[in-house]
Amino acid sequence: MTINIREATNQDWKAIWPIFYEIVSAGETYGFATGTSKEQAEKIWLEAPRKTFVCEDDKQILGTYYLKTNQAGPGSHVCNCGYMVSSNARGKGLATSMCEHSQQIAIGLGYKAMQFNFVASSNEGAVRLWSKLGFDTVGRLPKAFKHPIKGYVDAMVMFKWLAISKSLAS
Repeated sequence: MTINIREATNQDWKAIWPIFYEIVSAGETYGFATGTSKEQAEKIWLEAPRKTFVCEDDKQILGTYYLKTNQAGPGSHVCNCGYMVSSNARGKGLATSMCEHSQQIAIGLGYKAMQFNFVASSNEGAVRLWSKLGFDTVGRLPKAFKHPIKGYVDAMVMFKWLAISKSLAS
């Protein structure tokens, strides 16, 4: 598999939507309403973020991620990302590639850190991957995520410094 990660265009939404719908409608990993409409999803995933990317193999979109500023003002040096991989492409390293790519993009945009605000503890694959890629669990919200099968599970806040400025190093 030869993957290519590139910035998404408006024309990519047609291929991103089925991935978004599949994941969000399952209600197992994201804090979006399971009934999020196609129009709402496009605003959430393609229009509101600072940048959105797609991960493709042979021009077929298999995954996507967004990158946005996590907080305004004094927190604007921290970004947030969300990643989605189509079910037929999981286990092939796409999430790893997208997360590594997003960290490089974030550094290029001047971010110093990346934070995942609401990682369902039941999403064991993501928790394991983010930990492997250097993210620390810095907070745990007891029973904050309502999983459709497992019921109330913890949500985690995960964080990683991407670059240390001279002022932070001293």
